[in-house]
Amino acid sequence: MAVRRVLDEPAYVLHRYDWSESSLILDVFTRRHGRVALVAKGAKRPSSSFRPVLLPLQALRLAFGGDGEIRTLKGAEWGGGHVMPTGDALLAGYYLNELLQRLLAREDAHPELFDAYGQAVALLASEHGEALQPVLRAFELLLLRETGVLPALDLQTATLAPLHAATQYTLVPEGGLRERHGDDRAGLSGAQWTALHDALQDAAPFMATLHAGAHLAPALKPQLRTLLHYHCGGAPLHTRQLMMDLQAL
Repeated sequence: MAVRRVLDEPAYVLHRYDWSESSLILDVFTRRHGRVALVAKGAKRPSSSFRPVLLPLQALRLAFGGDGEIRTLKGAEWGGGHVMPTGDALLAGYYLNELLQRLLAREDAHPELFDAYGQAVALLASEHGEALQPVLRAFELLLLRETGVLPALDLQTATLAPLHAATQYTLVPEGGLRERHGDDRAGLSGAQWTALHDALQDAAPFMATLHAGAHLAPALKPQLRTLLHYHCGGAPLHTRQLMMDLQAL
């Protein structure tokens, strides 16, 4: 049963759509209610208090009500913290937003993932460019785990046999974690996969995974991208294509 009134809810705007000449439909990621659709009436008017607040990649505190598929935004305040990411970090933030929209069902709460998202966005805004790829890989791993499609990273998926520390293994969409074949683009050693598995079980999984996978990001990228593409239904991500187009200029 839908909650009729929610107050002071931590949230981020994932996307916004024009609804009328003066109003917006928001797709927001909230800590206690998951993804929620909201109508922000009058938000496009110059005098609206919503106008300077409803920005992506910014921590917000929202109040909303209603019991329909689209609730009504009642209040919005900036939650404080970092400034808006810029450049490649901004595109990376939009990429995370699109992943959440594609892979999370509506009104399915993931508080741990919400906290990880907040940490990821803060790091993207910190102007440490070298952290961008490790941040994306750590968040992708947590997102795949939270949505139940990441296999255990300390076992071979098909046989449940333990990993050998020095053997190379590859993560593939339909086969899970298996020994690396000659035509596989990338792989990690059993010891490296096990370290990532242990990091994901940590009390602070995002930071633990970020540190465990920082030097593994180049090898993780093609494997996680293939897995995400599979679970997104094969449709290309708009933000990924935009990043590729910009790099080709």
